[in-house]
Amino acid sequence: MLVISRRRSAARAASVAVVAAVVTGLAGCSFGSSEAPAESLSPTPAFVSDYVTPAPLVPAPLRGTLVPEGSLTQPSLAAKIDNHEEARPQIGLERTDIVFEELVEGGLTRYVAVWQSDIPDLIGPVRSIRPMDPDIISPLGGIVAFSGGQERFVDMMRNTPVYNAIHGQSDTDSTFYRMDGRSSPHDVVVKAQELVSQHLDLAAPAQQFAYSYDVGSSTAATDGSPIGAIDVVFSDARYPGWTWDSASSTYLRSQEGAPDLDTNGNQLSAVNVVVLRVDEVYDYDEDVPQAVLVASGEGEVSTGGKTVHATWSKDSSTAPIRLTDASGATIRLAPGNTWIELVPLDSGSVTLVPPAA
Repeated sequence: MLVISRRRSAARAASVAVVAAVVTGLAGCSFGSSEAPAESLSPTPAFVSDYVTPAPLVPAPLRGTLVPEGSLTQPSLAAKIDNHEEARPQIGLERTDIVFEELVEGGLTRYVAVWQSDIPDLIGPVRSIRPMDPDIISPLGGIVAFSGGQERFVDMMRNTPVYNAIHGQSDTDSTFYRMDGRSSPHDVVVKAQELVSQHLDLAAPAQQFAYSYDVGSSTAATDGSPIGAIDVVFSDARYPGWTWDSASSTYLRSQEGAPDLDTNGNQLSAVNVVVLRVDEVYDYDEDVPQAVLVASGEGEVSTGGKTVHATWSKDSSTAPIRLTDASGATIRLAPGNTWIELVPLDSGSVTLVPPAA
């Protein structure tokens, strides 16, 4: 039996050798093709030596959206934007990070509009400075663009850590001009990107508000009450409104009962709407109100279709506005743009409208 097993093993080994030889021969045949055998593929390296680790993400200082660290180093640009009927639609408001709406003389309002994360080519129309503007703009540093104003108000603005770019001065000859097709004084516009590029030595702004990761984790969305609309009254002539739009997760803006449109015909919107109740004084001019901002007061913060009551405070002209909830915790806005309504305590009003049933 042992001899038979050895013979069978030898036979099997011989068969395997023959099959291997045949397979090897077939592999070397081209079956009539004139092409050379394909070259063997080199293995893909597991590590690429020139791979660059992405920069860490940080919040944009005036918007809260996450951007690569070091990508937003330019200064902010604040501008006094006209809100007269003949100034509408304003240029560049849809790309702002923050907008403050303030009462001025005659029951009208003007804006302090601020850009840093997305600066348009052109903004305007710009108008003159008012006494509350130094307190609004000083915490930002950077640049302020305006068209002049009463000498004492201009002096107040110049006496801040902000570069003053004023229409009619020699340093703004290349960046300010009067636009054709708009009537004076509602026609002064600014080449915003060019103006900012001239002052890149100025620092980027400090973060002004606390931000959540997204809309759903913002303070108003988590702790607030559902609100469908915010109706604000500055005067008989100015009563803006905000309506929650779930499709865009933003508030849509109206003025005097009509949609407030940008130059592209789209309705202006905001991710966050902040209402601050402010005292008004007439210390400098009996016709020119001044919102008192180095103070504290009550307000509302609306995000994600909900509104939370807020307490606001500002410790100095250069300090940012702080927003806290009923427990004293800092209110977190959602990443995105913010409009701030500075509503006079005595003459103004705010109505929060529940969602439609």
